[in-house]
Amino acid sequence: MAEADDRTAAPEGAEIAFREPEGEVSRAFVEHAEDLIAAGDAAGLRDLAAGLHEADMGALIEALGAADRPRFVALMGEDFDFAALTEIDDAVREELLEQIPNDALAEGVRELDSDDAVYILEDLDEADKAEVLERLPALERLVLQRSLDYPEDSVGRLMQTELIAVPPFWSVGQTIDYMRETPDLPETFYEIFVIDPGHKLVGSVPLDALLRSKRPVKIGDILVEDRHRIRVTQDQEDAARVFQRYNLVSAPVVDETERLVGVLMVDDVVDVIDEEADEDLKALGGVASDEELSDSVLDIVKSRFPWLLANLFTALISASVINMFDGAIEKLVALAVVMPVIASMGGNAGTQTMTVAVRAIATRELTRSNSWRVVRREMTVGLINGLVFALILGVLAATFFRLADLGLVVALAMTTVLLAAGLGGIVIPLVLNRMGADPAVASGPFVTTITDVISFLSVLGIATLWLGLS
Repeated sequence: MAEADDRTAAPEGAEIAFREPEGEVSRAFVEHAEDLIAAGDAAGLRDLAAGLHEADMGALIEALGAADRPRFVALMGEDFDFAALTEIDDAVREELLEQIPNDALAEGVRELDSDDAVYILEDLDEADKAEVLERLPALERLVLQRSLDYPEDSVGRLMQTELIAVPPFWSVGQTIDYMRETPDLPETFYEIFVIDPGHKLVGSVPLDALLRSKRPVKIGDILVEDRHRIRVTQDQEDAARVFQRYNLVSAPVVDETERLVGVLMVDDVVDVIDEEADEDLKALGGVASDEELSDSVLDIVKSRFPWLLANLFTALISASVINMFDGAIEKLVALAVVMPVIASMGGNAGTQTMTVAVRAIATRELTRSNSWRVVRREMTVGLINGLVFALILGVLAATFFRLADLGLVVALAMTTVLLAAGLGGIVIPLVLNRMGADPAVASGPFVTTITDVISFLSVLGIATLWLGLS
């Protein structure tokens, strides 16, 4: 069996580390698992993997070949922890779910917390989902179906329905005895909830407060009114911000009538924060939010093509600006050398500002009340950087091409471009956000186009006017 230090016994009696020192899954461990799968050695495979944490079992599934994954699940039998399916890549999970029989899936889902069960069920097609639900006991089926009926990114999909709720007139001793005798306690919980006869939430009692109180004390005397209750239809990202702001580990979930319907746990909130950050990062790079490393080449091409097509059109706009000054470039070829340098500096400066702005908008740090102050700050940063790099590049250009006027043109253009990049990088995401568009997705092409166009216009326009190249 796997031990606490992530080691397991090999047939020769030696130990194989599950993870390498740098944190990656051990190739020796994976190869040993593949050998056991190829041999159909269910007992050996269970000895190898049954004691793994769900996250480690998920990592092992991802490390196995596509053909070995369903065989791994089948050979593990009742020792397979279906919670591991919540820890793996979306594409891998969907492919694996198609190959697991619905009766085995129904048995596995029964052992999971409701939030994990919903996470798996929502990846099934409607026919398979209905069949799996039909195989569950009526009460469990009703609970899961209710969660699945909530909007996709709502708290109702994320919460777990396993919780402890007691009336305020119970004593501490009565509550403790109830928890000791109840077989269906949640696997992990940090507080008990207090409800009235209509199942409406009154408050909660942290476990530490419960254990510090004498047995005769009434629950109603030690309850804390929940100021951070979360609506079941609330967006997951908004709920995650509540956890982040108030350092919560769990929070009650209520419906529109204030009835207690579930509890949101910090481990699920961490997943939401990670998912949202992942989506924002991918969006800034023009990658679809659902793209995974395990996706096929064709899927990735389809995902990235529209973004590249949009960038092609924006590049054509920049090229048309250059074409307007073809005569100036013919008279002074040095302009063709310095233009890409200035455009690159402007693009990088704009991307820096845009990245900070998009993240601040996503986390609600950048609001109407402080937007003008941030805009002024970014313009100041752009101006200062522009002056510094104008001096550097102006001197280099004048020295290299032995033309002092060119150095002055380059310096003026660099200052203009970095100032515009700082302004565009902050204003464009703000405007898009006010218009209801996702600034993470839409800002990139606009900022790139504007910085390129201003770069070329600045260099060629100033050179035409200053050096008389028209």
